[in-house]
Amino acid sequence: MRMIVEGALFVADSHYPHHGDGFLTLLQKLEKGESKTPQLFLMGDNFDLLFGYNDYIQTFSSEAIQLLQDLSRQMEIHYFEGNHDFCLQELFPDINVYSREDQPVYFKLGEKKVGMSHGDRFATGAGYDLYCRIMRSKTTLTILKPFEKAIINDRMKKLLQKDICHTFTGFEKRVEMIMKDYADCDLVIEGHYHQARVIGNYISLPSLACQGQVAVLKEGRIEFISL
Repeated sequence: MRMIVEGALFVADSHYPHHGDGFLTLLQKLEKGESKTPQLFLMGDNFDLLFGYNDYIQTFSSEAIQLLQDLSRQMEIHYFEGNHDFCLQELFPDINVYSREDQPVYFKLGEKKVGMSHGDRFATGAGYDLYCRIMRSKTTLTILKPFEKAIINDRMKKLLQKDICHTFTGFEKRVEMIMKDYADCDLVIEGHYHQARVIGNYISLPSLACQGQVAVLKEGRIEFISL
């Protein structure tokens, strides 16, 4: 089981490029050495829409994609695919990419077992699970390829107008349901919900797009910091 090391950086839900340039700016600082980390955990939805087997979708985020490809040859990066960014392994061959089916992934933090996921894996319902299997399939993406520009342009337009920052009413109850699937973990780290909260042993990471924050491991503790 891999270790989370001191100074590890966790970035979730940047929703680039529609909801600010925070993600691109962070990658630029890492590339220039202005910011440093021994491990970069990208916890999903860092791109507002990005998937593999498609060249056109890459044109919306080409600079960030190139920076990530360059950084992946210099540092340890873990990418937890989200519901907005998936089928990414061919795009980032030097990054440890985890599909929804591969999640949660387990790491060690000192003596603790840590379960990590984007956050849309559990307590989501059978309908959503089926939708994910269909839409994150290479077969589906290949079938839709002749219509890619019309579909992608329409989707990108809608995502640009979407309000993604909300307080999740009753979030404690959702966390209680999620934690049933992490019964053997000492700590859980997820993104997806944009809440920036710690509830017991559950860490809901901040959204870079919403709170303008990331998380970092300092002296064995996960802390939220503003960029």
